[in-house]
Amino acid sequence: MAFWFLFILLLGLATYLMVQRSVAHITRTPVWLLWLVLMTPAFLLSGWTLIYGAKQPPPPGLILWSVFVCTVLYWVLFQWGRQVPRDTTQTDEAQTPASESQPTIQPTPEPIVRPIEPAEETQLRNCFPWSVYYVQNIEYRPQSVICRGQLRTKASNAYQQIKTNIEAQFGDRFLLIFQEGFNGKPFFVLVPNTQAAAKQTDTPRRNQERLTRPGLALMLLVATLITTTLVGVENAGVTLPPIWEIGSLFKLLSNPDVLFKGLPYALGLMAILGTHELGHYLTAKFYKIRSTLPYFIPVPFFLGTFGAFIQMRSPIPNRKALFDISIAGPIAGFIITLPLLIWGLAHSDVVSLSEKTRLLNPDALNPKYSILLAILSKLALGSQLTAKSALDLHPVAVAGFLGLIVTALNLMPVGQLDGGHIVHAMFGQRTAIVIGQIARVLLLLLSLVREEFLVWAIILLFMPLIDEPALNDVTELDNKRDVWGLLAMALLIVIILPLPQAIANFLQI
Repeated sequence: MAFWFLFILLLGLATYLMVQRSVAHITRTPVWLLWLVLMTPAFLLSGWTLIYGAKQPPPPGLILWSVFVCTVLYWVLFQWGRQVPRDTTQTDEAQTPASESQPTIQPTPEPIVRPIEPAEETQLRNCFPWSVYYVQNIEYRPQSVICRGQLRTKASNAYQQIKTNIEAQFGDRFLLIFQEGFNGKPFFVLVPNTQAAAKQTDTPRRNQERLTRPGLALMLLVATLITTTLVGVENAGVTLPPIWEIGSLFKLLSNPDVLFKGLPYALGLMAILGTHELGHYLTAKFYKIRSTLPYFIPVPFFLGTFGAFIQMRSPIPNRKALFDISIAGPIAGFIITLPLLIWGLAHSDVVSLSEKTRLLNPDALNPKYSILLAILSKLALGSQLTAKSALDLHPVAVAGFLGLIVTALNLMPVGQLDGGHIVHAMFGQRTAIVIGQIARVLLLLLSLVREEFLVWAIILLFMPLIDEPALNDVTELDNKRDVWGLLAMALLIVIILPLPQAIANFLQI
């Protein structure tokens, strides 16, 4: 096991460095996401080994299909975030002779925003009243102007007043960012407002970015429903023929009874994942932040999906909005997970503990591996659950249990995960980096005791700790949001930590 852990660690490090150096500068897709897609086959093999042991090799189709799907998904995500826009303007076909070749697609430069000129520095300084923010130094960078000085009033009042002054002097040429420096002193940054500049150009409408693609979202939704239903059919005990035997597979799936066996798992899991992303999406819309619709990621193996995601294309105005958007997803997903999990547990079978009992084995799951799962299992099953009991989960309970895992993974206080955004909004960027590093180490130590957390620990180890700042990244949250943030961290703890023996004795399990 130690050798396998070292191998995965070195492979992950080499893959991350390769992705960072080769494509990080030409795509907006996060490096950690591209890395995760490339490492998925290795993680699947690791998970199989942890669950079934090294003596039982994984099916060849699992590895082959994971490599194929992850390769395609990597290419799609890479192309999705390409930073070089293209000009597809072409000559009118009616006026182009048939003998002429098609015009080539040529890149167009990104909108250029005129920097601050020496004559405008006086205007810039006048935007900072000495009683609000006394400017001591102005640094001119290729893509920004940094104003450092002393804050003399409340951060929220200072940002709003200076933002108003900047807009009065320079219009919408710049976005104003207010950040806390590593020395504890807040500073202002003016960066080009490329969205405003793009509106002033003659870029054809067909080249403008379309955020909402309902057709694509619906297609991915249907595809994910199909793949999760197939996984649900297998979880229900029906053996499916290999996917390349299309005739046999279609004949089996043409039986409605077979499909109905997979729907409880599929609908339960998609409801949890979809509600999670809708929480982010609707909250972003409330704050008038441009964002895509939720997109599911279908895969014909493993869980049937790699989850769902949205992309926000507008800067987040302040830490309050960052907090609300980040916590809305886990809370919404957990609200749906809770009743599904309780109902599924109530309809699950109680079996005896055995050597096959593991955290990730739905046929023999020990509920005491999680504080929350143990309490909910006792609530649903009552006296049927004893100290020597394990659970053979109902398909809906499997979906609910995965919902708990998704909630916990997203609440990890690291980098660009929801939990990372939450601690960033609560404590600021500097403290969030420290908390993220501590969380990495603690989960790595926990994986030495519970080997099922090994894959999580490796993923977090390579995830960047620095989170993208809000425009006003200095103004602190109110007490109510701080309490909600602490409750979210408490939820993470009761999901991932095993049940203490004292509570187990009290619950008689």
